[in-house]
Amino acid sequence: RIKLKGFLLATKSMNYQSVHRRHVVDSILSNEHIRYDTVTAVPDLFLTSVKLSHDATGAQYLHAARDDSNNLFSVQFRTTPMDSTGVPHILEHTVLCGSQRFPCRDPFFKMLNRSLSTFMNAFTASDYTMYPFSTQNAKDFQNLLSVYLDAVFFPCLRELDFCQEGWRLEHETPTDPSSRLMFKGVVFNEMKGVFSDNESLYAQHLQNKLLPDHTYAVVSGGAPLDIPDLTWEQLKHFHATHYHPSNARFFTYGDLPLEQHLQQIEKEALSKFERTEPNTAVPPQAHWDKPRVDHVTCRPDALAPDPMKQNTLCMSYLLGDITDTFEAFTLSLLSSLMISGPNSPFYKALIEPEIGSDFSSSVGFDGSTRQASFTIGLQGMAEDNTETVKHIIAQTIDDIVATGFEEEQIEALLHKIEIQMKHQSTSFGLALASYIASCWNHDGDPVQLLKISENVSRFQQCLKENPRYLQDKVQHYFKDNTHRLTLTMSPDERFLEKQAEAEEQKLQEKIQNLSDADHKDIYEKGMIMRPGKTRIITQDASCLPALKVSDIEPIIPYTPVQLGTAGGVPVQCCEQPTNGMVYFRAMCNLNSLPEDLKIYVPLFCSVITKLGCGELDYRQQAQRIELKTGGMSVSPQIIPDTDQLDLYEQGIMLSSSCLERNLPDMFQLWSDIFNSPHFDDEQRLRVLVMMSAQELSNGISYSGHMYAMTRAARTLAPSADLQETFSGMDQVKFMKRIAELTDLTSVLRKLPRIKRHLLNPENMRCAVNATPQKMSDAAGEVERFMGNIAANRKERKPVRPTVVERSHRSPSSSCQEPHFKPCQMKTYFQLPFNVNFVSECVRTVPFSHADYASLCILARMMTAKFLHGEIREKGGAYGGGARMGGGGLFSFYSYRDPNSTQTLSAFRGGVEWARAGKFTQQDIDEAKLSVFSAVDAPVAPSDKGLGRFLNGITDEMKQRHRERLFAVTNKNLTDVAGRYLGVGQQTCGVAILGPENESIRKDPSWVVK
Repeated sequence: RIKLKGFLLATKSMNYQSVHRRHVVDSILSNEHIRYDTVTAVPDLFLTSVKLSHDATGAQYLHAARDDSNNLFSVQFRTTPMDSTGVPHILEHTVLCGSQRFPCRDPFFKMLNRSLSTFMNAFTASDYTMYPFSTQNAKDFQNLLSVYLDAVFFPCLRELDFCQEGWRLEHETPTDPSSRLMFKGVVFNEMKGVFSDNESLYAQHLQNKLLPDHTYAVVSGGAPLDIPDLTWEQLKHFHATHYHPSNARFFTYGDLPLEQHLQQIEKEALSKFERTEPNTAVPPQAHWDKPRVDHVTCRPDALAPDPMKQNTLCMSYLLGDITDTFEAFTLSLLSSLMISGPNSPFYKALIEPEIGSDFSSSVGFDGSTRQASFTIGLQGMAEDNTETVKHIIAQTIDDIVATGFEEEQIEALLHKIEIQMKHQSTSFGLALASYIASCWNHDGDPVQLLKISENVSRFQQCLKENPRYLQDKVQHYFKDNTHRLTLTMSPDERFLEKQAEAEEQKLQEKIQNLSDADHKDIYEKGMIMRPGKTRIITQDASCLPALKVSDIEPIIPYTPVQLGTAGGVPVQCCEQPTNGMVYFRAMCNLNSLPEDLKIYVPLFCSVITKLGCGELDYRQQAQRIELKTGGMSVSPQIIPDTDQLDLYEQGIMLSSSCLERNLPDMFQLWSDIFNSPHFDDEQRLRVLVMMSAQELSNGISYSGHMYAMTRAARTLAPSADLQETFSGMDQVKFMKRIAELTDLTSVLRKLPRIKRHLLNPENMRCAVNATPQKMSDAAGEVERFMGNIAANRKERKPVRPTVVERSHRSPSSSCQEPHFKPCQMKTYFQLPFNVNFVSECVRTVPFSHADYASLCILARMMTAKFLHGEIREKGGAYGGGARMGGGGLFSFYSYRDPNSTQTLSAFRGGVEWARAGKFTQQDIDEAKLSVFSAVDAPVAPSDKGLGRFLNGITDEMKQRHRERLFAVTNKNLTDVAGRYLGVGQQTCGVAILGPENESIRKDPSWVVK
């Protein structure tokens, strides 16, 4: 055991290989006493791991050295609550509200505007809490590390922060002590929003009831009616017992030197602690001797594909300990074989008979708890089918035990793993931290998890030695497993009403116990907590470290692309280090598509790669796609013009990737889809329609702010109107109507009509990203592909711009709606939620306009300096702010918001604040840093040049925009706030998604949906 900056190198590891020797020796350890066999090379992931433990405290540390400038830090603590007050979740919020070195209000949110971070957040899981950040700037890394270390180890944990982030009693109108008292708090409202989603509610109950003996029996995020039982003292005690280095696991990733990280962590945190023995371990769940059955209720879903089928049923099985990494790996593969895609046995048995709309979102392998679980079942089913589904599940397990899996299914799954290892994402460090978190949390070996090829080889060897290897696992873990929970869920018409009654009862219990002094204290705290009021807490952020605008690179790195043609079709080639992968995109214009077919485009996109093509039925097609590609997808695209708000391009984008050896196979699949897609299987279409409609319905409670922004924008620009058609509430309701049709032949007839307009090489342009060595091969395959689909060309050849010309839109590539007139509209969607999603959108200017940069800066500054305080701190919403969209629309929004029209007033207040110039040069500089952190976010090799290909935005245009961002002044910001956002100046749209609101219903200016 070798000491290094206070840490000890773990002794157990594989032999160090030479692949990263120079990097590790020179940049990481630089200590002649370190033995190389204490470091593990992980060639699968092109990284070297260094595993350490802290001598004095026992803190664990893992470093992943990799040639990646997007460096990541995370610290996680094992947090094991024994009640549902949400103490780890509220603590996660509260530690980020100020610390000993940085006692200002909300240093976490302030650092978002003082840094070039590519990621900053915190997560509360069932049994751990993690604090990760990433950045490409070395100085920024040190700054953020100081703030994070001080936050988690030395937080202020002030009572007012607990009240704001957790829960409090406050008058409905804080300035009026006679107004009624109510529960407020960010986490309180967040969890009400979480449990507005039926699938989240179901998943929570499933875990609580499958693992009922310890921490998994409670809601770590907090059950809304239990949150008000948490006291400030309990919060501080939980921090003292859980947030200690002896209970901590540190992870760093990237190309920065490890020694510097260790030095800073030792100096700023660990040197101030001594070892403790935290009692946070999770014992194994006692195994049941017989299966159990349970039932829960939920809110009815007004947008369910079939209102008469809103039941859920799942069977969940307790599996093995996740620290047995190979067994967990095997079981996760087994889960995929059982449920993934139309060739899997449970898909055939449960989805295709149309008993339910889709698998429950809880279905599959779950390795997030100490003992893993596997869940199988359906949502969107009739109560009458309960026994049928139980029987089908049991029968399918019997069938798997008897017949096993086809060799091609296993081969396709292993091919998928190979693709995942080769694909390079921009957030690889964060993905790695999340991947190892649960296993490491229970003292498993995180390095062993990373040895994916080793696990694959061992898996293949097990199959070779025992052909019934997987069937034996199914027999053991499913057929013979008595620790099985069958959980059903059904809608209750009075569900929300009962929730409201229970909350009111809880409120009255709290109020009854209040003394006169308590009432006075509640009123005074409410007045203190109003944004803009002087608190004991300093608002001065000067104690926080910050980058300067001068730290931002003035010139963007140039991305070279080659422009050419293949079969008369424009092709953009971008040579990149893609690690043996080839990425293909094609944009197909849909300007010629008749208006009545446009609302069908998202459905067409979602089914075109899943119906079968050429000589392949849909099952064979799915198998072929999995065996030969990294996936094939088609998606609608609406691309606003960079110069004119009423001009845009509409189309669909084809995307796929493959290993270099599979290039011909990938393009053959696209050729078959273009030349001979199958549009004759109504039953298959119905299955896909139901799944799509269910997914859209489920997504509203998660992405309500996006739906609100899309609806608010629809009357402001023709591109926004089409966006609502493609991805807004109009599309959700349309898919519900399609799902309710008893006969889909009319829909089937529309698909070939759409295909004739869309899958046409006359309307196409392509892009390929590949290694320099393989680019000529890829270009040759594109040429052959164009030859293969030439039959789809129309007889009359329309004029089409080349890729070079795309920055200057021409009528053949862009659409203009001559009759579109921007207008005001306010829309209210009443939905069975207990929180709101609010948005107001304003028509401003396109990307190339001189004021666009000022509006981008204004949106960030208004969010950080005004709207965050009004909407989150004062209003109790989970989030809110403003953003400037590429289509020239300035959008305000709030997320999981207890308020509605009050939030609209906050939006107006933000505009007046900006017009009055109530901000400093420091505020402007911070907003610039925040904007540049997004502008300069890392781009994966697979996506380089994509902005140019899709939007026609060249590097020169990006550089011009960059220079305008640097040049934004105080006067620019006040000018654009008045010119575009001021009352009487703007053309705006408003939308609210939320619960019953009588005042809106009575207001004739609102359109009620």
